[in-house]
Amino acid sequence: MATAASARVYNNFIGGEWVDSKSGKTYENRNPANTDEVIGHFVASNEADVNAAVDAAKEAYKSWRLVPAPKRAEILYRAAEILVQRKEEYSKDMTREMGKVLAETRGDVQEAIDMTYYMAGEGRRLFGQTTPSELPNKFAMSVRQSVGVCGLITPWNFPMAIPSWKMAPALVAGNTVVLKPAEDTPLSSYHYVQALVEAGLPKGVVNIVSGDGPDAGAPLSKHKDVPVMSFTGSSAVGRIIASACAPDFKHVSLEMGGKNIIIVMDDANLDLAIDGAVWGGFGTTGQRCTAASRVAVHKKVYGEFVKRFVERVKTLRVGDGLDPKIEMGPCINEQQLNTVMSYVEIGKKENAKLLTGGNRLNSGAHAKGWFHEPTVFGDVDAKMRVAQEEIFGPVVSVIPFDGFDEAISIANGVAYGLSASIYTKNVNQAFAAMRDLYTGIVYVNAPTIGAETHMPFGGTKQTGNGHREAAGAAIDFFTEWKTLYIDYSDKLQRAQIDNN
Repeated sequence: MATAASARVYNNFIGGEWVDSKSGKTYENRNPANTDEVIGHFVASNEADVNAAVDAAKEAYKSWRLVPAPKRAEILYRAAEILVQRKEEYSKDMTREMGKVLAETRGDVQEAIDMTYYMAGEGRRLFGQTTPSELPNKFAMSVRQSVGVCGLITPWNFPMAIPSWKMAPALVAGNTVVLKPAEDTPLSSYHYVQALVEAGLPKGVVNIVSGDGPDAGAPLSKHKDVPVMSFTGSSAVGRIIASACAPDFKHVSLEMGGKNIIIVMDDANLDLAIDGAVWGGFGTTGQRCTAASRVAVHKKVYGEFVKRFVERVKTLRVGDGLDPKIEMGPCINEQQLNTVMSYVEIGKKENAKLLTGGNRLNSGAHAKGWFHEPTVFGDVDAKMRVAQEEIFGPVVSVIPFDGFDEAISIANGVAYGLSASIYTKNVNQAFAAMRDLYTGIVYVNAPTIGAETHMPFGGTKQTGNGHREAAGAAIDFFTEWKTLYIDYSDKLQRAQIDNN
């Protein structure tokens, strides 16, 4: 176990070199399951570091945009191959710095592998359109073009997967990148960048600056030479970034909060629904933007569902995610733990019924980590704060309802619109739910988590600003359309005038 004195110092990666921060400062990255363990010291970047990284990316863009897309894609493919070889090593490092159980960090690294392979394939599929002109001897087509330097700010809960969602499509499209990873989990982002570098990425194409939001993230979002910003995190910070980017009319993608719901109808397979509610609510300690923090249950099966759901939750084993017997890890840090505990108190004051959990775990094996019991509130009114506000922790509110229309109203009655789920055997209800749930993602007979890399990811309302991550939708964000007209008639032809 590394101590503060023995832990490695990780520098920024700028212009193809690992360099110290101009601030001369570092900060500690500690294991949230055992805060005695220091994962590493990371440099605390400032505006001067961001400026240097942007300058490097801007210079590299001149040549990178001219590299044929299939050749750019070959580098991504080689990076994915490197990630495959190092999956177990990187997964264990991620569990140590982020806390989620090893099965989940393996999934996180696998998602980065999948996304990198997928975007490598897109290097030969950056298709445009050709269409007949309305005029003779004239040809019309559209092509994609890169945009420039992309500023990427990523969260701590998926510290390799989400950087890959942003970096891989940006790179294959011919852009260059400055990444500011979450200060709680920078190591996993460093690992991803290292794989790209070893795969042959030219100097300056990818740059990474570690540090906090005010000192590193804010200068990046405001920089005049960064025409593209992609952010995943809280809605509050997303508003700040949107405001910073608005004066320059930047491309801005915001993927923010969620208050997701599982609807359990009276004809649902309760065993399956309970499995989904446990995984959706307590996977990643509830620290997912897609976490199922609300479960709305038809009153006809409410009593049976709650009884069995609570019994399952009480058996969840909480602890260090490197232990294969553990099912739920810690909160990411003390601040997040305090947020969870404060919402538990809010739920109690609102007269929600505390069915299990509700306490910090801070003795024995939990003494040195940020652990909280898996917590379930029952008989929750849909308007209570615990059912309206994102908690980002292991707290689930169970809400009774009378019928399908009420369930849809409850589901849509929050500020967010990321993911929703319905458990039912009624195909008509399933299709009506798919139509009427105003979210970016809808699952049928599955929990609210489990997005796949080849499908668009994102949400409505305060979850996002209309863009999508992953799949071809990411290529749309990281490129501009250019329409081309080639007139070979050897005379002036006026569209809409000479074709009457």
